[in-house]
Amino acid sequence: MSPVPAWVEKVTGHKPKDPALFIRALTHASRGGDHYERLEFLGDRVLGLIVASWIFDLFPNEPEGVLSRRFNVLVSRETCADVARDLGVGAQAILGKQAREDGATESDNVLGDIVEALIGALYLEGGLEAATAFVRKSWGNRAEKHSKAPRHPKSALQEWAAANNKRPPAYELKGRTGAHHAPKFIVEVAIQGVGEAQAEGTSKQEAETAAAKALLEKVS
Repeated sequence: MSPVPAWVEKVTGHKPKDPALFIRALTHASRGGDHYERLEFLGDRVLGLIVASWIFDLFPNEPEGVLSRRFNVLVSRETCADVARDLGVGAQAILGKQAREDGATESDNVLGDIVEALIGALYLEGGLEAATAFVRKSWGNRAEKHSKAPRHPKSALQEWAAANNKRPPAYELKGRTGAHHAPKFIVEVAIQGVGEAQAEGTSKQEAETAAAKALLEKVS
């Protein structure tokens, strides 16, 4: 008997009616057959609705622009992957042999996608109520812990450059390594006359974000 239903019930509070649906949510395309990509597509949109409604209620006096900054952080690939690690998703992920050997269980892309796929599966079986309960429990205090809306590192770096009369940050992809399902991107960000920083990530966006954060720490 698959251990997936028991694990799903433990981390979500929802007892699967169709275990195959949740097995699919945990299955990477490298395994062959049914995999999580369609569920991830659905779950991404459901997560967006849940988070938007949540912060709309939590911060009734904040304008749209501030809510958008909060939203972008809470639904980001990095946050979804952090949640996945808290839940122990990596140990439950169903991967092809090569993907597992290549470290896909530590990939922000894979972990984040699986969390969104689980949200999609919960929505299909338990509706918005079940999906919302899972997100609010799993995201914990992430929605409330910032008294001010966090700025994305790329936005913060661009604002720093403008405030200091510098040219906007320029990002350059310096390299890509790893297998197709577990890539590593190396990105450099530079501000002319100030300096540069490099970082890597499992997506180009993640690497750019990490590089921007590194350069911000240098100039702060």
